[in-house]
Amino acid sequence: MASRIKRNAALLLALLALLPGCAALAPAAVGTDQRLAALPRQVAGLSRPVTIRWNQHLVPWIQADSDTDLAYALGIVHGHLRGAQIEIMRRIARGRLAEMAGPVATDIDHALRILDFGKAGPAVEAAWPPETRAFVTAFLAGLNQVILHGPRPPEAGLLGLEREAVTAQDMLAVGRVAGTDINWLVLFNLLAERGTPGYEERWRRLREAGAGVSPGNALGAILTGNSRAGSNAVAVDAAHSSTGGALLASDPHLSLNLPNLWLMVGMRSPSYAIVGMMVPGLPVMGFGRNRHVAWGGTNLRSAASDIFDISALPPAQLTTRTEVIRQRLWFDAQRQVRDSPFGPVVSDVPLLKTRPGDVLALRWVGHQPTDEITALLRAAQARNGAEFRAAMDGFGVSPQNFLWADTAGHIGRITATVLPRRQGFPERDPVLPTSAAGAWDRLWDWRDLPQVTDPADGVLASANENPAGWAPDAPPVGFVFSDGDRVARLRAMLLARPRVSPADLAAMQVDTLAPKAATLAAGLLARLDALPGGAPEPAMLARLRGWTGDYAAEAEAPLVFELLLGQLAPAVAAAKGLRPETGWGALTTFLLRDLDGLPNRAELLREAAARAAPLAAQYRTWGEVHRQRAAHWLVNLPLLGRRFVQGTSAVGGSRETPMKTGHGLVTGPHEVSFGSMARQVSDMADPDANWFTLWGGQDGWLGSAAFADQVALWQRRESIRLPLRPETVAAEFPSVTRLDPAR
Repeated sequence: MASRIKRNAALLLALLALLPGCAALAPAAVGTDQRLAALPRQVAGLSRPVTIRWNQHLVPWIQADSDTDLAYALGIVHGHLRGAQIEIMRRIARGRLAEMAGPVATDIDHALRILDFGKAGPAVEAAWPPETRAFVTAFLAGLNQVILHGPRPPEAGLLGLEREAVTAQDMLAVGRVAGTDINWLVLFNLLAERGTPGYEERWRRLREAGAGVSPGNALGAILTGNSRAGSNAVAVDAAHSSTGGALLASDPHLSLNLPNLWLMVGMRSPSYAIVGMMVPGLPVMGFGRNRHVAWGGTNLRSAASDIFDISALPPAQLTTRTEVIRQRLWFDAQRQVRDSPFGPVVSDVPLLKTRPGDVLALRWVGHQPTDEITALLRAAQARNGAEFRAAMDGFGVSPQNFLWADTAGHIGRITATVLPRRQGFPERDPVLPTSAAGAWDRLWDWRDLPQVTDPADGVLASANENPAGWAPDAPPVGFVFSDGDRVARLRAMLLARPRVSPADLAAMQVDTLAPKAATLAAGLLARLDALPGGAPEPAMLARLRGWTGDYAAEAEAPLVFELLLGQLAPAVAAAKGLRPETGWGALTTFLLRDLDGLPNRAELLREAAARAAPLAAQYRTWGEVHRQRAAHWLVNLPLLGRRFVQGTSAVGGSRETPMKTGHGLVTGPHEVSFGSMARQVSDMADPDANWFTLWGGQDGWLGSAAFADQVALWQRRESIRLPLRPETVAAEFPSVTRLDPAR
């Protein structure tokens, strides 16, 4: 009976796939040869032939005789591999989700249009230097060659994606979405509580511990899923390297849905010889290396925004425009968007709860005309660390800690962004009076912010930590930083070795130890052991004793620790009359302190252990409950979503381990939604010594053999080499596509 049901279900899906718009539900299997055969061969935008070499994972290596031909071919590659993804990202950035999802997305579109990710675009484009304009124009021409004339991806019918050229303004808006200020998630969640008992205390605790970033609603999930919110990066100078060359490793932390938010590429033209990772639809390398410099980065998590109370502003100073929102399968909707001299009126966002009567405006660096495209194009041509630093003129969004290493053996770190010249952050309420807007009259840039070159110990590490930890004289940068566990662990591993090898860096990227977890577990055990009559549930707690903080998938201790934490933390918060604080910084800062201040501490400990024990008895290891899912982002569709799951597997790591696999409080099996999803290791002693891996695969085409083929590499901790020497490229990228100018 079961087999018959499965056969019938498969037949039904196959029949549905034949209907217009339903191909994505049962996509046809497509081999890499078929995918390459679908590329255009003669195109009107080239001046000379371009060669694209491919390896078996559909990683391209582009070779062109001019920079504009390179940009054109690069656009074709982006469109071919990630066309549907780019079209969806463009619609998110422009507040056009309802065109795909219908009226259920109209409020989200209204919110996105108020946030106005395209606001700075016209000024940015107008200020581009000629070389940037030429490169972007050629890139968009190649991209639109595929978008407008190439085969339609399986998702197109399901989502109602019509052919439409991608513009420079679309591209810039996508870049701004990727640079979303994660402080919004903190600030927006506080606004409804202003003036209520405990509000000031919550703001104080948030600043003390750093904020646990929680999406909160559909809008928050979209913004965090597409923003560069996490990451690790390390650098080692030549004197401390086993190879005699400086080393760099980068490890972004982002959404784990497929296709990946990065695309792996190699390229060469008169001005460029570079390998690395790019955001689909953007013509710049986010992290990678050329022959002289390698770089990677982590989100600075700086406070790139302020919220101003404009309730007393004269109405004449507000402007209103009407936005028409197209709704799929329904009538168009109209929504009002208000703007002010202090930014868009975010209290009008329908998904944002505020106090009645509050009129609040958002001032954001992303609404300033900063130029990340030019900065990263120039960084890709840098010949040393000094030139890389100088390339950061104009870089603002998203705020980055950039680490670099060069072939002379030097390493460095630069804080790349622009920020208001604040004197500090308010003690009682993050919402500012308009009189405080003077901090925005002149902005700090990378020259004013912390940087370092060639540190005495020969190593650098970044993991979204507070810059005050390594630069005590840093100006007020922000209040939402990661707990220091990751950066402390990375530095400890680097300094434990007299000479660091590329293999060491690769091992660090999959490390699953969190030192503060061991400290917190020991504190909980000590309090349980001190209870009258001894610790409850001794069999369960025996599995936790002696734990080092290692969240290995096969370990028992992290399972017990997280289940115990999942029961105790909400109970302690409720006893203190607080909202549950699930961020790791809040847990490590406050849990034991709050617990010790409660008169019913013993009762809470016993009850938490009693509730955790039957859960712990159901499972043996952390990996049984901590699962990593490989799934197309269409998994979020109601009813049909599970069709897009490729599979799940046990995974190690946790919130603040170097191999980050994010989760909330644990009460049983759960799926990781955010964490480590792309890796780079580069050795500057050898132009060919560059290893990269993606969670998922290169090709965003549903059904492609290269859609999720790198999942197995990821699980085996293997990487793909992206060399720079032409002879190595020829040997390791054997499939050749030649693009010719159209006759």
